[in-house]
Amino acid sequence: SVHGFTSPPAPSTRSARQQLRATSEIFQRSLLEAQLANNAAPVADTEAEVTAAHVDGEPENAPSTPPPPPSTAIVDNTSILNSLLRIAASTDRGQYAKPSQKDAASELVSSLESNYSPETNQSSLQSSIGTWELLYSNTQLFRSSPFFLAGRSTCQTPEQAEQYNWFCEMHRAALAISTIGVVRQVITHKGKLVNEFEVKVGAVPFLSDFLPRLAYSGGLPLTIDGAIVSTADATQSDAVPNEWELYMDTVEIKGSNIPILRNVLDSGNAKLRSRNLSDFLKENVDVYETPKPVLKTTYIDETMRIVRDEDDNIFVYGRVSESEEPTDYSGVMADLGVASLLEGFNDAVAKIYL
Repeated sequence: SVHGFTSPPAPSTRSARQQLRATSEIFQRSLLEAQLANNAAPVADTEAEVTAAHVDGEPENAPSTPPPPPSTAIVDNTSILNSLLRIAASTDRGQYAKPSQKDAASELVSSLESNYSPETNQSSLQSSIGTWELLYSNTQLFRSSPFFLAGRSTCQTPEQAEQYNWFCEMHRAALAISTIGVVRQVITHKGKLVNEFEVKVGAVPFLSDFLPRLAYSGGLPLTIDGAIVSTADATQSDAVPNEWELYMDTVEIKGSNIPILRNVLDSGNAKLRSRNLSDFLKENVDVYETPKPVLKTTYIDETMRIVRDEDDNIFVYGRVSESEEPTDYSGVMADLGVASLLEGFNDAVAKIYL
């Protein structure tokens, strides 16, 4: 330097700086491309790899390593679950499914089960704790109840099993005027299984029977509501971790909206205590054995659970929450829905407010 001024850089130095600046720009571009291509790659590692590539004289636009493809099993399971849910939604949980739809659903379930291994996935009772709702079944929905599962377990021969299947079909046909609501299952950490089967039936089928001068032949918009709640103890099998043995306990009706009868039902006197009945039969009938049906969990993840009974009937459940508390039906009014009917009429027609 002369008189404090710095002399111009030598040509080699200027060229080196230009090359360094160009290299920096290429590095930034390569780094951005690498981050877009693979978000999982740490920035520091990418920078080191790109810098090393230029030092070694590799092409500046060398392609970055593509990200690993998503797990084929995860993609397939998601697609299968979506297809299964479409069938469930369009057939009201399988109640109105055609034979072809049931066959398709069974194939989808089998595909899920084939991708699932109870040896490597949790299928224990503890992983099922929480509240679940029945999404699909290829048989009557009420057969998910421990009560009807225990009934099937009493059958000793194939002929008896066929008779029981026929009885269940006739039972549903006889109650065709009823509408099945939510079928819910609550599993606690103590191994208690609570099955809630909500149902609704028309209270006044034909208005003209009570008011003959009216030609209208429909019914009054009043319904009988209630929930059949059955409980059982579930014990996980030691030999087969994904199998549970159920020991039936009680059956009762909760949330009935029928006046007077509601008080009787809530008192607990109308509760069926099946274990007392079972003990009585064991003492008086030599060949009687306490029914303990077995359920097999063939698939489970954070949101879905598939269960089969001893006849391989399918029950697909969706997790609602992790709550272990059964539904509280105490808030249901015992008025056959008259109060809500009058309230709706006032809001829509009369509009009388005090």
